[in-house]
Amino acid sequence: MAKRETLECSFCGRKKEETDLLIAGLDAHICDKCIEQAHGIVVEEVVGVKSNALSSELILKKPLEIKSFIDQYMIGQTDAKRVMAVAVYNHYKRLLQKNTKEDEEEIEIEKSNIIIVGETGTGKTLIAKTIARMLNVPFAIVDATVLTEAGYVGEDVESLLTRLLQAADYDVEKAQRGIVFIDEIDKIARKGDNPSITRDVSGEGVQQGLLKLLEGTVVNVPPQGGRKHPDQKFIEVDTKNILFVAGGAFSGIDRVISKRLNRQAVGYSASISEDKINEDNLLQYILPTDLKSFGLIPEIIGRLPVLTHMNPLDAATLKSILTEPKNSIIKQYQKLFDMDGIEFSINDKALQYIVDKAVEYKLGARGLRSLCEAVLTDAMFELPGTETKKLHITKKYAEDKILKTTLNKLKAVS
Repeated sequence: MAKRETLECSFCGRKKEETDLLIAGLDAHICDKCIEQAHGIVVEEVVGVKSNALSSELILKKPLEIKSFIDQYMIGQTDAKRVMAVAVYNHYKRLLQKNTKEDEEEIEIEKSNIIIVGETGTGKTLIAKTIARMLNVPFAIVDATVLTEAGYVGEDVESLLTRLLQAADYDVEKAQRGIVFIDEIDKIARKGDNPSITRDVSGEGVQQGLLKLLEGTVVNVPPQGGRKHPDQKFIEVDTKNILFVAGGAFSGIDRVISKRLNRQAVGYSASISEDKINEDNLLQYILPTDLKSFGLIPEIIGRLPVLTHMNPLDAATLKSILTEPKNSIIKQYQKLFDMDGIEFSINDKALQYIVDKAVEYKLGARGLRSLCEAVLTDAMFELPGTETKKLHITKKYAEDKILKTTLNKLKAVS
């Protein structure tokens, strides 16, 4: 009588009776225990590969290095640069550390989403864009003013992530560690101090929709943007590792801050405060409670824990913006004229005149660009293709061009 063959696992040697499942191959067998162990090894290796890919693509620098990099493109705003550098460093350090130190996984570091308050043209978008350029991560700028509550005309909050996917060439893994800059966040503030009995579909309704997105959840994103419909294919995006930076002018919040600081003295004997308060820059005293008074709901403020501000731009800062950064406005015009073989220069008095007008118009750094366009448009129209090889701008030339532009607009109005 032939001896019965005993089946056993070819890897660990367990007999069939000692296993729950024994899978047969061509010349070997494997038990359920070895399958589980092999699966664990594969998962660990894949996670390790992804972690290494993240480490190689992500150029993470120390906060001092991040600030130094921003300094090349942005003048002033030291406080905002320091706060942003620390928040971004901690966020991406959290991503890298979580994949490399298994023994510390029980300590979960939360995200450091950021909210920036500052007047128009002070550099809110620029600071976020510069950091994304340095880190080599996808970056998307989205406008909160087009967002409405789900089910109403407008865009759903999930459409924010469509832009990020497009910036990452639809690489979901890459998009899930990108940066989203939500501009005009103040425009979705609640319209009144008390919750309305009617629906505020573009204010508080949007804030409610943003809550889980900011905190971290898996979102079904329409790949081409627009409204959702049942037959559409979606891309699943996990937002827990996406850094959200919100920015807004919060026009009028200085009155809220002033009221909190008790700056409005009443009566002959009322004293405001003995502490010296810079009334030209009340934003530096901003607190989360001021955002709540302005109309952001407490839940949103809690999910944007890092609060910073942008200082108003004075004349000296505006002049530096014109000439000093790597991509300063004057350097851009020099490059444009150089492409036509024209040597462009501008004297100091002309620069000061442009700066003074920008301060007068209160448009921040954007005002500088508008004024430079007014001064140089005629030259950029007439000089290319001529024998002129040099263009030097004086204060008189700048005055004439800006005055001419203003007069033409006044005539058009009249």
